[in-house]
Amino acid sequence: AVYTASWKMVSDVALINLESSLKRVVERLKKISSGQGIEILSYKRNRGIVIIKMDEDRFLMTERGYIEQEREIEGSALVRQLKSAMKREFPRSRKVRIYNISAHTSPGAKRKRL
Repeated sequence: AVYTASWKMVSDVALINLESSLKRVVERLKKISSGQGIEILSYKRNRGIVIIKMDEDRFLMTERGYIEQEREIEGSALVRQLKSAMKREFPRSRKVRIYNISAHTSPGAKRKRL
């Protein structure tokens, strides 16, 4: 399943430590409703991971950067898959940007420069 709908940025967080970002992302994904998601971007915004909650136990994860891929993930494998994707996409990063997205803007949209 591929979501072709456009996505809307709801709120953004400046820069957070990469070490604490995994925990924050998983907590946020538990709270959001189906159809919403989270975009994690590198400091320069040239690499990223988008996770969209399809239903309570299925997520669509899209990587763009070193590897361009999209796959569906079960909730039980989310933490493991996300951790390996973050190591792959952000190997030397210390800080990442996290954005909440919902259905009216596209992931990868131009973001306000801080």
